[in-house]
Parts: sequence; C-alpha cells; structure tokens
Amino acid sequence: MNIYKYMSIGFLAAVLFSSCSDFLSPDNPSAGNSNGEEYLIANPQDLEATTYNAFSGFVTNISMHDQATDLYINPRGDDGVFSRFTVDATNSDVTNYYKNAYKGINYANAMIKYNGGDSQLGYVGKFFRALGYYFLTQQFGSVPYVTYYIEDSNRDYPKTPLSEIYESEIQSLEEIYNKSGLEDTNHAGKVSKQAVAALLTQYCLAAGWDLDTEIVDDIRGTYNVKSTAYFERAAAWAEKAINGVQLTMSFADKWSPFNEGNAEEIFSFQYLRDTEKLRAHSLQNDYTAFWGDCTKTGLKGTGSGGTNMQSAKSLYLFEKGDKRWDATFMNVFYNASLKTEGGQPIAGWGDEGYMAYWNCSPEKLSTEPIAYKYWPSYVTEAEAEAELMQIKSQIKKPKDGTRAIVSPEAAILLEDEVVVYQFDQNGDWTKTYKTFENFSKTGANGVCVKKYDDPQSANVVKDGCYRDIPLYHVSDMYLLAAEAYLLSGKVDAALSKVNAVRNRAGLATLGSFNDYDPLYTIPSTFEITPLDLILDERARELYAERNRWFDLKRTKQLVKYNLAFSRSITERAQMCNAAGEVKWLRPIPSSEINANLAMTSADQNPGY
Repeated sequence: MNIYKYMSIGFLAAVLFSSCSDFLSPDNPSAGNSNGEEYLIANPQDLEATTYNAFSGFVTNISMHDQATDLYINPRGDDGVFSRFTVDATNSDVTNYYKNAYKGINYANAMIKYNGGDSQLGYVGKFFRALGYYFLTQQFGSVPYVTYYIEDSNRDYPKTPLSEIYESEIQSLEEIYNKSGLEDTNHAGKVSKQAVAALLTQYCLAAGWDLDTEIVDDIRGTYNVKSTAYFERAAAWAEKAINGVQLTMSFADKWSPFNEGNAEEIFSFQYLRDTEKLRAHSLQNDYTAFWGDCTKTGLKGTGSGGTNMQSAKSLYLFEKGDKRWDATFMNVFYNASLKTEGGQPIAGWGDEGYMAYWNCSPEKLSTEPIAYKYWPSYVTEAEAEAELMQIKSQIKKPKDGTRAIVSPEAAILLEDEVVVYQFDQNGDWTKTYKTFENFSKTGANGVCVKKYDDPQSANVVKDGCYRDIPLYHVSDMYLLAAEAYLLSGKVDAALSKVNAVRNRAGLATLGSFNDYDPLYTIPSTFEITPLDLILDERARELYAERNRWFDLKRTKQLVKYNLAFSRSITERAQMCNAAGEVKWLRPIPSSEINANLAMTSADQNPGY
C-alpha cells in the first residue's frame, strides 16, 4: 500500500494551521514559531501532505454522501435525520463538512502561495482546491469562493454564483491539464492529468445539470435540457479520463485487497499500515448489519447497530450472471473457533471467522465450518437446498463453547420475503419465512460489503482498515461518459459505454435502453428511463463508494427515488419546508452565516 508520506503535523499545527472555530478565522503562518513562514518558504513541499490529509476525510463520509438515497438502510430501523430530510442548519455533520472543506481549500491555497501557482506543487494545490469546491457546491450550491490563502481578519465573504465557481474551476483545471508537467497517469495516490480529467468530467456534468437543465416534474424525475454544451465537454473529458483503458480486468480483481494500485485506479487516498502519522479508516466495518462483539464472534466489528446496511432495492439490483454480486458482497461467513484468554472466550481471527475467506486456501475453506451463508434473489429454494446438501458437513450446529456462532444460518432473498434456514448438529435444517423488513432488524443478518476488507487487519470495531480508497476509477468514468452522451443526445454512444460496463460484469449486451427490465419492484407511477439504467449501473458498479447522494441530486432524481424506494419518505412534503421548497441541498451552517459579515439568513438554501 503506497502512500504520500504523512509528516507529523504537530509542528505545522503550531506553525501554520491552528484549530479554527470557522473557516473565516485567519491562519497566521508565524503563529507559535517566529520562523514559521521562513520554514514554509524553505520547505514548501510539506504542505502537500497536509493538504492531502485534509481531504482524506471526505472519501469516508457516509452520512453526507450515501444517506437519503435508495441503496442503504439503518439495521436499527430508524434511517436517521438525513434520510428523513430533517437535518437543520445546526447539524454537526453538516457544519463539520462545510468547515473542513474550507480548511482543506485554505491549505490548498497555501500550497499555491508558497510553491507558486505555475509550479508542479502549485498545480497539485489547484487540483485539491477544485476538489474542495466540488464537494461544497454539490452539497451546498452557491458558496463563498476564495482563491487565495486567508491570513487576515477579513470576514466579508459573499456567496458567489454557481456559474462563476464552475467556470473558474473548470478553466483552472483545464490549465493544469494542458500546461502542467504532471504525470499522465499515476496509480499510487499522486495527482495526474488523468485525475484532473476525471474531476473536470464531474465539474462539466454538474454545470450542465445545474445551469442548463430545468425540472419539469420532480416526482416523475422529468427535466428539460436547454443546452448540451457542458454535457459535450463532460463527455470529452470523460474520454480523456478513461485514457483508452478497456475493461478487461475482472471486477473481483479490480477490488481485490491484493491488487491495489491497479491500472483502473485513477486517483486514490493511500494508507500505510503501522504508521503512527496516519490514521486508519473504518470502511471495512461499514455497509453491514450488526454482528455483535467481534472478539466473541470472529466476524466484522460494526459498532452499535451496524452502518448503511443494504436496502431491499440494492439487493434486487443484481440479475443472474452479474459477477459484481459476489465481488461486492461477502456471502459466506466462516465460523471461528473459541479460545480462552484471561478467563474470557476469544474468537479466532485472521485465518478464521470472517477473514478466513481472504486468508485461507480454497481447499481449507471447503472444510471450514460456516456461520452464515446468503444467496441473491434469483436463486430458488430448490437450488439453495441442493447446495446445502453438498456442504452439509460445514453447516452443522457446533457444540456449545467450541465455535463462536452456535446456530449457523443461511438465507435467500425471495421476491417478497426472505427464507431463513437454521441447522441442527446433523446439518439438517428447518426454515422459516420473514419479510425483508423483519429480517433486516433481527440481529446479525444479510450480506455485507467486502470492497474494503483488509485481510491483515486486527479484530477491531473501527479505524483498523488500511485499504487504499479510490476516489476515481475507470469504470466510474465510463458511466459518467454514458450520462454525458445521453444528455448531449448521443444515445448510441451512451449505450455503448453502459454495455462495456455490463459486459465486463458478465451480462448480455442491451440492444437499446428499452431492453432494460430491472428485477426490483417499482411503483406504477415510476417510469424507467435511459437515465435510470445508467443510475442503476452506477449503483451496481460503484456500490458503497459514497457517491449516491451526488448522483441523485445532480440528475434531479432525488425526489423520484426517495418516493419510490425510501422507507422514511412517503410523500413529497416530507422533503420540503413549509413553503413547499424541496431540500435539494444541505443547509448552510448557521454558525458560518453568523460569522460571515457578507451573509444573512436570506442566503440560506431553499428548503430551510
């Protein structure tokens, strides 16, 4: 696992970036050290690591990037304030997101100042500044736009029209791509021209949707396209980001923990094991149900209740033959042995329990006892039971005290319910039927995402994962290209990109967008469109990559999808304020409005 070398920022924290109550508080380069500015002039490269670190928290943000969409639920039953659209301007997640984005932007502006705007590090600073404003505009819309390093007491920062932010950052990124000496590609976490093209694709798509389309009916998800110019630019940049890479690598190999930094990665945030200067992250412990005390079960430690469990729609997205099902979800959980430490039972780990899948040979796995097994919705009971007969020796209920999971379980997602199998000490089973809702609330159950599994990790609840986190990768760009081609009227080109992604997954080529027939249940008022196919492919291809909010908000499908698939939203009014304004954006934090002399309550986003 490669990494930017994360310097110990204790010195820089004292010298440069002290904690601020809000992003408008000035940073003094000399604070705490009379040689602070001199140090940065002599060692400007140190700012790169600090800036890089500042943005790493955004790629693990689940509440702001994935909730209030169609793909995730909370296994505890209450999907939270984001999914209920009851977030307000005092919400701490929203406030921290806003402040941290500006903190990262100010670091990037410092990079530009202390390295020079036309230097290689200055170009990297401009990339990160653009990334910060992309996150901000997609969450908050029009925001104050600052392109210089803040080091004075000025507190007048008016909101800047979205069109100005978009075009300014697009021009800046185009300059980086055309004039810089950045590498064409880099798969070890460094900014490259390919990464710049990927961010330009996102900017041009966002500009096209926000500036050149208008909603006709938000419940039906219909819209008019007033101009295709930005969409045509987005398609061109997507092709540059794809860089001629064909989708020949299997989806499983692409996401294997033993194949990081592969040719499909465009830009990723890097983690190095056992380095005090870099925190681990907890993505391998998210996107799952609650499995209990990991030290007692040998399964994933998921915290209290689990996080972002799979919704019914997300599980019914995958049709027979789609290799992404097995490559995305862990379907077999192996049963760890129990040993005693300090008088307490401790479950085996590493080559037992959950991680046995990664760390044991196929021969060993064929004899390991199974704790849980799951099948996708297209498997029949007869097919599942034939397989159970073949693995009967592995599903026997163990004797108490010998294995972590006393009662092994298996389940199939049927069309309207879940069939659950439980086993005795002979491997014989009884089965019961549950609704998906009841099944999802009853303890340890269901598949979980394995994209971020770290086979070398310790058995911990959080911050024990050192997997690199791709921000951009090639198949993502294929699907953004498909969206851009569709919106610019090039339907055949859009379908070609979709088919390339589907073919790699093992699915048949679609002759037209009209050939798409999803397996999940939809209301009678929900009309499947070509855009829905692209969004469904993004859901399958990019599941658990923390981009679903951006996709639904950008494409103006947020209301349509929540009404159709959310268990928290049953009517449009729940997504609106009393005046009927839809909450397409997050609220600008009240603390930031109050601290900014150039903003008032009138600058708050619609809906709040």
